[in-house]
Amino acid sequence: MRGFVPPDPETSVSQTFYAVVYVPRRSRKRFAASCVEIMPTRESAIEKADTSNKHYAAIVFGPSKSSEGQYIYYLREWLT
Repeated sequence: MRGFVPPDPETSVSQTFYAVVYVPRRSRKRFAASCVEIMPTRESAIEKADTSNKHYAAIVFGPSKSSEGQYIYYLREWLT
């Protein structure tokens, strides 16, 4: 995936998570950590999603540190 920072093979810092993501446009593929709420299960992410308020359930990968020094998550898949 273009723009994707690969995980460090020697650590397990970045992982895949279920999450609710606040995003104004679903065309984005990466999100600031402040816009991502990690959820324990797929069902809880879907249940907490509120598409009318731009909160979408997703599978994300991260966190990763961007070149600007912010922690970000990458989109794997939209769930809603």
